[in-house]
Amino acid sequence: MTLPAKNLLADEASPYLQQHSGNPVHWRAWSPASLEEAKALDRPILLSVGYAACHWCHVMAHESFENDDVAAVMNRLFVNIKVDREERPDIDQIYMAALSSMGEQGGWPLTMFLTPDGKPFWGGTYFPRQARYGRPGFIQVMEAVDKAWREKRTSLHQSADGLTTHVEARLSGTHSKAVLDRDTLPELAARIDGMIDRDLGGLRGAPKFPNAPFMLTLWLSWLRDGNCTHCDDVLVSLERMLGGGIYDHIGGGLSRYSTDAEWLVPHFEKMLYDNAELIRFCNWAFAASGNDLFRLRIEDTVDWLLREMRVDGGAFAASLDADSDGEEGLFYTWSRDEIEAALGDDSALFFKHLTLSGAPSWEGKPIIHQTSAQLSQSVADREQLVPLKARLLAVREERVRPGLDAKTLTDWNGLMIAALAEAGRSLARPDWIDAAAKAFGHISAASRDNRLPHSMLGAKKLFPALSSDYAAMTNAAISLFEASGDWSYIEQAGRFIQQLDLWHADASGTGYYLTASDSTDVPIRIRGDVDEAISSATSQIIEALVRLASVTGDLDLQERAWTIAEHAAGRAEHQAYGQGGIINACALALEPLKLVIVDAPEDPKLVPVANRNPDPRRVDIVVPIGTAANRPLLPGGVLPPTNRPGAWLCTGQVCLPAVTDPGELEGLLRR
Repeated sequence: MTLPAKNLLADEASPYLQQHSGNPVHWRAWSPASLEEAKALDRPILLSVGYAACHWCHVMAHESFENDDVAAVMNRLFVNIKVDREERPDIDQIYMAALSSMGEQGGWPLTMFLTPDGKPFWGGTYFPRQARYGRPGFIQVMEAVDKAWREKRTSLHQSADGLTTHVEARLSGTHSKAVLDRDTLPELAARIDGMIDRDLGGLRGAPKFPNAPFMLTLWLSWLRDGNCTHCDDVLVSLERMLGGGIYDHIGGGLSRYSTDAEWLVPHFEKMLYDNAELIRFCNWAFAASGNDLFRLRIEDTVDWLLREMRVDGGAFAASLDADSDGEEGLFYTWSRDEIEAALGDDSALFFKHLTLSGAPSWEGKPIIHQTSAQLSQSVADREQLVPLKARLLAVREERVRPGLDAKTLTDWNGLMIAALAEAGRSLARPDWIDAAAKAFGHISAASRDNRLPHSMLGAKKLFPALSSDYAAMTNAAISLFEASGDWSYIEQAGRFIQQLDLWHADASGTGYYLTASDSTDVPIRIRGDVDEAISSATSQIIEALVRLASVTGDLDLQERAWTIAEHAAGRAEHQAYGQGGIINACALALEPLKLVIVDAPEDPKLVPVANRNPDPRRVDIVVPIGTAANRPLLPGGVLPPTNRPGAWLCTGQVCLPAVTDPGELEGLLRR
């Protein structure tokens, strides 16, 4: 039985899919019914993968998917399936790996041609409607694929079988476990060291992405081994980003990447996950350097988040588009005349602290950024600049806004909840912790049969969750526990891990799959080992298990975390790329830090020291003086005495002697 011959995206929960519901293309969402239709019609599948904030996805949509002639060819020759990569990262990763295995450069939109049973045989990314940019025209591509399907079907099936086997081995395979030792992280850090742009920050060349897994490797290298060069690499990268056009100097928040090597011209989309990582790294950087730039950028970014990204229930939207009114960056860019008209005589003060310019290849209006000297001066003169930025922001709000992808993604929200809770602790902002708790409560309450959704848009929910959802929410729960002392967050974290074990564990108990065991529409069940802009699902799982075991003192859970880490490291040895997240997580498993503090809640002396010295390796447990129940176990089953203040810093199963002096604790945590 085939589906109705029309576009079927209008009722989907994804704003990206809804954007395509008016196309003349007979789009289907990815589903068992869509795959069955391809088999019934014996037609190949044309799979198009993108996301709401993707500029080139919009370009291909306007050129081809909105064109009647192109749509007629698509509808005649293929079953056309549209996928939001943020809703279905499992589908995206499979076919992106297939494209990479063909020797092609990946990216979005991803355009793949599949056999009716979902096996890839050819593909690419963006195709223009007419041949240009050295690329064939899209109709030309489709007709060539159809000709090959009709005339060389046997060889296409053989190619698809071989490619599918290769992708399955790469994304789902098992390898012998690796021995975890201290040398692995320094080896990875040394490889990254050779790629660092020490003048401009980030990795050398263009485009420039804020690569969170690599940045974390360098930060851990400094924390563990005292490599100050790697600390400086992260600080310089952050400073260059925060002064560049990739940062929104008027409204706050970081764009996804810059098209040039100077962090100047961004692709203007703002992603929730990038800004979660920015808050975390700036929090660590402020603690390490004392540079107020990092604190102020956290404040501005959180202001943006709470102003523009909160959706019903207090959770956070996925992204803001790069385009508005059909033009990339139109919402964010300014001419000098526009700024002078908005600020009048105060514009001179504005241009003292900020610069307008664009790269030679940029065709839009100038981009606001800062020189190094302006960056440091603007921190000192912040109070003078705040009202000027507020006036510009008010003017900007009158413009056509970029589209908001308002769906709530559980894993991305988990990252942001953790970042808000951690920054709220460090900077004494209980309102941020409250915002994190509200988002956490909304997502947790959306569970069905104790299972989280992966995505929500209003009343529409996409089940089942991915392993990354349970991992990110477990880490979020632990961060909220650290910030609040509320043990119910640890109980909730334990329930998330139970669901992870129930639906995602492999048969041997040595790892997890990204998709749940009852997901019926995935051609390959992948593990989720590969990093993208953020660390992989597997690395987040290892971190969650290690941290939960550290809080609870559960030795069985600690042993399981170790086993998962060993096997993940074994698989990472066979990855051509994307292993940084797993290596970072294995470093946490090797040397987990646990800080137990007994202090007086009404006048704490030790807790503020821990709060202002955050460390991604450490879990903090605060116990009020006089507490009789819910005391955490120190290694060896020892209960800390609660009749007086004290702090115990433990690495693995070894604790240092108790510290009672705040200055001594400060020195210990900064060592």
